[in-house]
Amino acid sequence: MNEQTKTVVITGQSGYLGSLLTAQLKAAGFLVKGIPRPTLSQKDELINEIRSCYAVINLAGAPVLQRWTPKNRKTIYESRVLSTQNLVEAINELPAEFRPKKFISASAIGIYKTGLLHDENSTVFDDGFLGTVVQDWEKPLAELPAQVQKVIFRIGLVIGKQASTITKLLVPFKLGLGASIGNGQQTFPFIHEEDVARAFAWAMEEYSESNTFNLVAPEGINNRTFTRKLARQLRRPTFLFIPEIAIKLVLGKAAVLLTQSPEVSSQKIQKAGFKFHYPDIDAALREILG
Repeated sequence: MNEQTKTVVITGQSGYLGSLLTAQLKAAGFLVKGIPRPTLSQKDELINEIRSCYAVINLAGAPVLQRWTPKNRKTIYESRVLSTQNLVEAINELPAEFRPKKFISASAIGIYKTGLLHDENSTVFDDGFLGTVVQDWEKPLAELPAQVQKVIFRIGLVIGKQASTITKLLVPFKLGLGASIGNGQQTFPFIHEEDVARAFAWAMEEYSESNTFNLVAPEGINNRTFTRKLARQLRRPTFLFIPEIAIKLVLGKAAVLLTQSPEVSSQKIQKAGFKFHYPDIDAALREILG
């Protein structure tokens, strides 16, 4: 690689996934730089930041797991949708020879309607707030120039040593207070943090087509199974349930993030050549708690 082809620009670099991916790409020999959040709304500065880079990776987005007050809804929406629109417009304004070769964007399985099994051909989308956010997050990418490779990853629930999903659960689970959410039957489409970083690196180094992929582990489990497996790894009992009404009291309408979920297939990315290091919950938890 020459100096140009080594440069990768990341939005959301200081976040959880951004930090993991930065380490992964640096280890692979790329030069990685982040785009400061204020720059995402300054078109001239944004154009200069991405000029002549090899790839743009779009991870920008405010946390979704919080009460969906009008203010928080606006922040969640704009941090994803407007930043993506601005990036695409900046790329389109660059002369062709200075455009990135690749645009790899995070998205979310929240685009899909809950209670159904979805592959990437599904158009049965969630019609609530989350589904609207994710659909509008992806829409601007259709305007990218044809010569820019576009990869969208619809990411499931990320688990790992650094994931808040795990760190927030360890104390109550170690105390024997682990609990399923609601009836525990809602699907739990997870992915190990290392597989997320590896998938983005795979799209950078090995995959050359434009495509959309679901990024979840091959094994399909529900919340109750996850709860039992985590408790077993910690050698602690688990017999509690957190009533759905209690989740709603804390999170309001955002409670659906914990009480409902679509079932999602990752067959497509596996057929494209990506291999999961942690294809099932046992393997993932062994690494996290080992």
